[in-house]
Amino acid sequence: MEYLPLLLMFVFFALNVPIAVSMGAAAMAYFMFKGDELPLEIFAQRLISPTDSFPLLAVPFYTLAGVIMNHAGITRRLMGFADALVGHMNGALAQVNVLLATLMGGLSASANADAAMQAKMVGPEMIRRGYSPAFAAAITACAAVITPIIPPGIGFIIYGFIADVSIGRLFLGGVVPGLMVCVFLMITVHVISKRRGYTPQRTRMPPAQEVRRAFVDALGALSIALFIVFGIRYGIFTPTEAGALAVLYAVFVGVVWHRELKLSQAYPILLEATLATSVIMLIICCASAFGYYMTWERIPPKIAAWIVSLTRDPYVLLLIINLLLVVVGMLIEGTAALILLTPILVPVVTKLGIDPVHFGLIIVLNLTIGGVTPPVGTLMYTTSSILRVPLDKFTREALPFLAAMFLVLFLITYIPGLVLWLPNWAFG
Repeated sequence: MEYLPLLLMFVFFALNVPIAVSMGAAAMAYFMFKGDELPLEIFAQRLISPTDSFPLLAVPFYTLAGVIMNHAGITRRLMGFADALVGHMNGALAQVNVLLATLMGGLSASANADAAMQAKMVGPEMIRRGYSPAFAAAITACAAVITPIIPPGIGFIIYGFIADVSIGRLFLGGVVPGLMVCVFLMITVHVISKRRGYTPQRTRMPPAQEVRRAFVDALGALSIALFIVFGIRYGIFTPTEAGALAVLYAVFVGVVWHRELKLSQAYPILLEATLATSVIMLIICCASAFGYYMTWERIPPKIAAWIVSLTRDPYVLLLIINLLLVVVGMLIEGTAALILLTPILVPVVTKLGIDPVHFGLIIVLNLTIGGVTPPVGTLMYTTSSILRVPLDKFTREALPFLAAMFLVLFLITYIPGLVLWLPNWAFG
């Protein structure tokens, strides 16, 4: 009985039952079998308890801010700025794709939202300009990995909530790894584009005046990330309060600054944000009930003890955990995997002296990369379905980009300073 709900959950996964339903049903089965010890009412309590969390209020706030920004013409302006910066490079539209995802990191906070938006906006244009559909889908999905790593990221909010780690430090810790993924993907795009003849859009870099004009046009969007980071750093507001202020700031930019946001857009904006938030919160709620079962049966400490018994060398341990996360990321959706694995792995790594902020970047980046890998990669399915690309062709095109991202993962795993120097400098 101890491991039966865990086995039942994986059976549901294999039957392609939605992640939230799989965890919720497995948890409910446990409570039903344990009715003499655990009343079924506790299942209902654990199911709704995450909705009474102040830190998790940040999830709907940042989601809503990102949706407002997309409807307010922000994305188009960011794309213009990205084109001014890299339009003269080989594979220009692919480079714009990567840079746009990096700039969107301060807005959408969601890899899936960014992948869908860029697949609709940049993908068709890439295909019209002669890029193969599979290449366009692959670079769009891989570039979307950057979005939740650049602050603010929903993955960091969830990890910080579960692991009781400073969300502000996690946000700042993601800046350097996010920029590294951007640079490594752009280098990979350059190499592939040179070989295939994907040409620049411009004959030369635009004059400084044009770049400056594009920068000023995109300043409303670019300033929001700085607004959030500096506000958290100097204690003006918490990450959750920053999310609420980001919504107000996004409305201000759309209505007053750009004058493109209309009252008639309120309903579609709220509907899109509500649906996106509901998916995440349903997974969190069901995972909370499932996590209660694991806590009651002391499964996380048992698994942690087994992992520690394999090695006490932190470098070897991180290698084992990374390999585990790669496999898990291929089989389970990233948010669900993050919720399930964080309470198991954080006590293990902290026991061996690994900083939980450093580990937070490792687990979030690793599981986000899992969104590009078959068989259940959500980023892969999002871009492939929008651009009508077969999964086998997508996978072949994604391999060089996956290699670049795993190289970044390796570097941040074994060079903690890449993650920690900025939070340590900012927070002391």
